[in-house]
Order: sequence, then structure tokens, then C-alpha cells
Amino acid sequence: MRVLIGDGQKDVGMSLATLVERCGHEVVLVAGSGLETIQAYARLEPDVVLIDYAIPRLNGVVAARMILAKDPGAKIVLVSVAPLPALGDETTKFGILQKPVELNKLYAALYDAASHPIERPQTTD
Repeated sequence: MRVLIGDGQKDVGMSLATLVERCGHEVVLVAGSGLETIQAYARLEPDVVLIDYAIPRLNGVVAARMILAKDPGAKIVLVSVAPLPALGDETTKFGILQKPVELNKLYAALYDAASHPIERPQTTD
């Protein structure tokens, strides 16, 4: 699985990358802002995005919404040190992972995100 990581703290992003690789997956990039994560998603087309809620320049939820607006089938896991605010119906679109990230929980979150059915918009012919 190809994973894009978005975290504004370089050392935390690199630690997440190490954990993702220990899970047997490839890290395509560690982005330092929400905007950079959105741009990298379009360019690299990863299987899963692992993004920090508190990432600078568009927080994780805003960046996730923008990615999903362009690709409704995107697989996204939000990472947060604190409980996330109520996201309403959007909670079904994101995986959620609490910091500090434990290896077994990361493995499960990536697996769940990758195996989540893709929601495609209905089209009429």
C-alpha cells in the first residue's frame, strides 16, 4: 500500500513514516502542510492518506474535505492528539487514529481505510 503522510512537525511525520514502513507499506511522501498534502495527493495518487488534524495551512479536516471533493473514493485517516470535534456524517468518510500512534492501531487503521468501500457519486446516463 502506498501511503501519503501529512504532518506539520517533521520529526512526528518521519516517526509516522517509520511506523508505516514497519507495517509493510511504502511512504510516498511526508508533507508538511495541508495544502502540500492536497497537491501531493493529486500528483502521487496514494492508496491512503494519513493526515494530522492540526496540520498547518488548511487543517486535516479541511484538507481531507478538499481531497474528497476531487476524489470521493480517497482513503483518509485523520490523526489527532486530542479528541476530534464532531464531524457529523463525515465520520464515515475518515478513519481516526489517536496520538501517540501505536503500531498495532496504525496497522488496523491503514487496513480498515484500504478495505473501506469506495463511495462513488451516482451518475445518470
